[in-house]
Amino acid sequence: MLPVALCRKKSRSWLNPLFRIGYKRRLEEDDMYKVLPEDGSERLGEELQRHWDHEVQKAAKDLRPPKLTKVLIKCYWKPYAVLGIFTLIEEVIKVIQPVFLGKLIQYFEKYDPDNMDALYEAFGYAAGVCLSTLILAVMHHLYFFHVQRTGMKVRVAMCHMIYKKALCLSSAAMGKTTTGQIVNLLSNDVNTFDEVTIFLHFLWVGPLQAAAVLGLLWVEIGPSCLAGMAVLVILMPTQTMFGRLFSKFRSKAAALTDNRIRTMNEVVSGIRIIKMYAWEKPFSALVNDVRREEISKIMSSSYLRGLNMASFFAASKIIVFITFTVYVLLGNTISASRVFVAVSLYSAVRLTVTLFFPSAVEKLSEMRVSVRRIKTFLLLDEIVKSSHGFLQEEKQEPSVEIQDLICYWDKVNVQLLSPVPPSHFPQSSLLSAILGELPHDKGVLKVKGQLTYASQQPWVFPGTIRSNILFGKELHPQKYEKVLRACALKRDMELLPDGDLTLIGDRGATLSGGQKARVNLARTVYQDADIYLLDDPLSAVDAEVGRHLFEQCICGILKNKPRILVTHQLQYLQAADQILVLKEGHMVARGTYSELQRSGVDFTSLLKREEGPQAPGAETESRSPRSRTLSQNSVVSHTSSIRSGTEQLPVGPTVVEESRSEGTIGVGLYVKYLKAGANILVLIGVVLLQFLAQAAYVLQDWWLAYWAGEQEKLNVNGTVTVQNGVNVTEELNLDFYLGIYAGLTGATLIFGFARSLVMFNVLVKAAQSLHNRMFNSILRTPVHFFDVNPIGRVLNRFSKDIGQLDAALPWTFVDFVQIFLQIIGVVAVAASVIPWILIPLVPLIIVFLFLRRYFLQTSRDVKRLESTARSPVFSHLSSSLQGLWTIRAFRAEERFQNTFDAYQDLHSESWFLFLVTSRWFAVRLDGMCAVFVTITAFGCLLLRDQMEAGSVGLALSYAVTLMGMFQWGVRQSAEVENMMTSVERVVEYTELESEAPWETQKRPPPEWPSQGLITFDRVSFSYSSDGPVVLKDMKAMFRPKEKVGIVGRTGAGKSSLVSALFRLAEPEGRIYIDGILTSEIGLHDLRQKMSIIPQDPVLFTGTMRKNLDPFSQHTDEDLWNALQEVQLKSVVEELPNKMETVLAESGSNFSVGQRQLVCLARAVLRKNRILIIDEATANVDPRTDELIQTTIRDKFRECTVLTIAHRLNTIIDSDRILVRVLDAGQIHAYDEPYTLLQNHDGIFFKMVQQAGRQEAVALLHSAKQAYNSRSRPSTTNGGVGADGNLVIFETAL
Repeated sequence: MLPVALCRKKSRSWLNPLFRIGYKRRLEEDDMYKVLPEDGSERLGEELQRHWDHEVQKAAKDLRPPKLTKVLIKCYWKPYAVLGIFTLIEEVIKVIQPVFLGKLIQYFEKYDPDNMDALYEAFGYAAGVCLSTLILAVMHHLYFFHVQRTGMKVRVAMCHMIYKKALCLSSAAMGKTTTGQIVNLLSNDVNTFDEVTIFLHFLWVGPLQAAAVLGLLWVEIGPSCLAGMAVLVILMPTQTMFGRLFSKFRSKAAALTDNRIRTMNEVVSGIRIIKMYAWEKPFSALVNDVRREEISKIMSSSYLRGLNMASFFAASKIIVFITFTVYVLLGNTISASRVFVAVSLYSAVRLTVTLFFPSAVEKLSEMRVSVRRIKTFLLLDEIVKSSHGFLQEEKQEPSVEIQDLICYWDKVNVQLLSPVPPSHFPQSSLLSAILGELPHDKGVLKVKGQLTYASQQPWVFPGTIRSNILFGKELHPQKYEKVLRACALKRDMELLPDGDLTLIGDRGATLSGGQKARVNLARTVYQDADIYLLDDPLSAVDAEVGRHLFEQCICGILKNKPRILVTHQLQYLQAADQILVLKEGHMVARGTYSELQRSGVDFTSLLKREEGPQAPGAETESRSPRSRTLSQNSVVSHTSSIRSGTEQLPVGPTVVEESRSEGTIGVGLYVKYLKAGANILVLIGVVLLQFLAQAAYVLQDWWLAYWAGEQEKLNVNGTVTVQNGVNVTEELNLDFYLGIYAGLTGATLIFGFARSLVMFNVLVKAAQSLHNRMFNSILRTPVHFFDVNPIGRVLNRFSKDIGQLDAALPWTFVDFVQIFLQIIGVVAVAASVIPWILIPLVPLIIVFLFLRRYFLQTSRDVKRLESTARSPVFSHLSSSLQGLWTIRAFRAEERFQNTFDAYQDLHSESWFLFLVTSRWFAVRLDGMCAVFVTITAFGCLLLRDQMEAGSVGLALSYAVTLMGMFQWGVRQSAEVENMMTSVERVVEYTELESEAPWETQKRPPPEWPSQGLITFDRVSFSYSSDGPVVLKDMKAMFRPKEKVGIVGRTGAGKSSLVSALFRLAEPEGRIYIDGILTSEIGLHDLRQKMSIIPQDPVLFTGTMRKNLDPFSQHTDEDLWNALQEVQLKSVVEELPNKMETVLAESGSNFSVGQRQLVCLARAVLRKNRILIIDEATANVDPRTDELIQTTIRDKFRECTVLTIAHRLNTIIDSDRILVRVLDAGQIHAYDEPYTLLQNHDGIFFKMVQQAGRQEAVALLHSAKQAYNSRSRPSTTNGGVGADGNLVIFETAL
């Protein structure tokens, strides 16, 4: 039974069912085998982590830096050392095989038809050749399978450690690294472990084998062999030097790649803003610059690779040439057996010495770079874990106690310049201190009880809404329902296609801002914690929802728990038990609402201004109106419970499945790929070069055989001529034979090097041009594409796939072409010697073609599964990094680690299958080669009568080289096809649909729009062709210089109005600005003429100057003035390099409010006639809000301003207010605020009432004031001269 089991294991026949399935249909994830327990991510990672922790402690004791390499060796050396035995056996057989070959050829040299003993002996040698071929086939693949599996284990363990580390980075450490860098560690750096394990053993096997070969050659051809060995010895250090240089270029390129991916990350994340600002060109230039540098490094390293490859092919030729030139010149005669034993021995040792040994050195040096990078990351500061739990016996009140607390984000800069706080309000910093994210320098901070936290910028992770709310807790239906109701999510769930099982895309792409905020809050409320930290959860929602959340949730469900609420909305302060007023990081006042009002701190003046005039005694009765508004409210909110987010809710799970193309890769794709790199003429030249090189290669060996044959004829016939009476033995004309031999060797060298370099040049150029095309296509595609494709998927194209095109594909492609030509050469030589060998070759080729198709069908699917199984690993990492504080506050690190391990295991399943399937195939192919060798060897013996020793030698020595080469060539062809899927994915993205052109023939006049009159005429709008219509038949006109407020429930399509105006998707109907139809002009002409202050302020990595003025159109003075006007001048002046300071990733060293101000400064700089403000003040405190409002009233007096607002007080003094209703996507009312407030049944009146009584009184007062101070225009046309177009619209409206 055991031998059968062993055979099955060696031939991997347990894979056959999988291949059968793969042949019939496309493989899915469920078809893969579960990962073996010893390959599980958690098990491997924890083991390595244990060793690493031990090493860190020991290093700290010995006062030295810890060594990661040492840890790796300690953890894996035993199983890996055992594999060395396989290599040893394999290499020994490789050396013995040429000896058998030599004896076989000798039989033909001394051929005597009557000597039967010699024949039997020859049969023995032939069997020896065939057997050693077979043993080699098995050993080789056993070894490779096991070392690659070891490599996989090391990589998986490393990834586990990197992720684990990422979860506990302190804020200071987060400033020293970026998401891009961590993703790069996981995607590229750990891959070196997969490669290095393959070659390491050759570091010791190589020299041993070389010594053995040298001995055998000495016996065979004497001292001449030293000449050949000398060439080998010279080749080794040159190749090692190439390797060194190569890794130098590689690490330079890696840094540039990091940079490019980071920029790409920002471009994809901020694509909406980039489009609205019409900033595609500077970003395109930025990426192209980085890419150009990167490509120049890649080109250099590719040329090195090309030289390396060509020298590898030419090495054997040079060695044999030098050996035999020396041998003949020393006066020896050449013979077939000597020639071919030498050729075979050299080719045995050459592979090890010129390929495996240098590869080992190269991979080792690459691994050292990676290990260094990973070690630096693993040694970053971690956050100090504090235990906030209770001891069992204590039954205390949960509490937070703070005294004389002083904290710095960054000890060095005490100004408010931090690596990574999400916001700079001291309030948020206070919460971070309580959470333990902000290290405290002095003072006391004691927390008793379990904390939970809702962040200011809502964070959701990819998954269902339910999984986002439960966050690892059990589902208790009643409690869950209660939380949904309290967080006003009930109605949303009814509206979403799959209810709470709707999939949220990357970074919550499918939810509106308000919905994200409420899901974020619901997650916090669902946890059973002792203390709730709420960082401004009410700012992203409108007043009605805010009130509902405050009453039902914060003062409802949570009423018996301590809550620390950071808020800018002062109407809720009366309900607080205690109020802390913070100003610029200091506590200014503290006490109850009434105490503070009596104390007359600055805060109350702030309050009074907010509340407007009110009776001094109103304070005491503040409770009763609250309960009244509550009851009205609850009716409204339960009926309409805020339908939000429908503006972006396509039906069905919105994140589209990643496309995974099926079937074979068409010839068309190869043509596209090659034509991207060069024109047709160059390509024809390349093909010719390839054939010339191969012809020279074969002819050189054939000449040697021919020479040996001629020599033998002389030896046998022993022709003696009589010259002048002296007997002279006739000799061959050495000069003639050597001259042609030298010429052929030279040709082989020249053509060999030329073809390698030219091919690499073409392929790297192809990668460059495809990248540029893909990037331009991404920039030009409509925004909807980014709503349905998660950022990880787009980045995967730019990191993984472009990485393949840059490095792996050119090398594999060139390798495949060269090997393919060599295989044809081998078969041609064999057929020219024994023509009938073509007969058994036909069935072999048929079997081979079937096997290849059979294998590729499955292998390609496995490979595709592998690359799609990779995406979740990266997506999970980047979403975890975004929600780091939340994950830590909820103590969910372990759960996220387990999810990560599960994703890794899924990837390992496909990777393991990929390893096993490729070995399954290789064993079968090598088996076929062994059959070919056997046929050739025994065929020569059977036809011994018409054979020449030289031809036999040529045919057999070539057949033996076919062994590893054939299966490698076929695997490379499969690899090329697999890697072409990357080309396919890139090409797919170069052909995305694109938006309207940036510039058209019809250019608006340069001073347009001079007035800022905007007219909507029957405009309908939806985000995608099959999406729901968000605006229906909308008609409206915004007069020049008018300030219009746009209000409506969350999701009433307020932002869609902006999208239609900016043509983020093409609206139906007509929009005119100053009488010009916007759909007729180019997008850039349109977008550059409107300024927007977006809902989420986006800053990009780069200098402050680049962020304000990427086109460098403004003077320094303009920039400073703009900063002055938004009160950021002082902040920027405090930065180390002022305007030239490079901002942290996505501007995280500024608070949300400050980032908002930067966006305002951009608008101030643009001096456009039209300004759109999209809920810009939702996340800022009243002071910043007021600052923004004043700047707008002052700087944009002459402009048409459309404000989409949550806070009614920001728009109550507008000229007119547009009230949108969700249900029909239409306008409910559009008039002056005061006029709207007279209609007590109107939605606007109800919205004002919901803000609370005092607020309502104040709002009415402001509206009345604004109404009275306004001068009424006499003309109906908003003061614009009767422009034909517009008059028609006046009547239409």
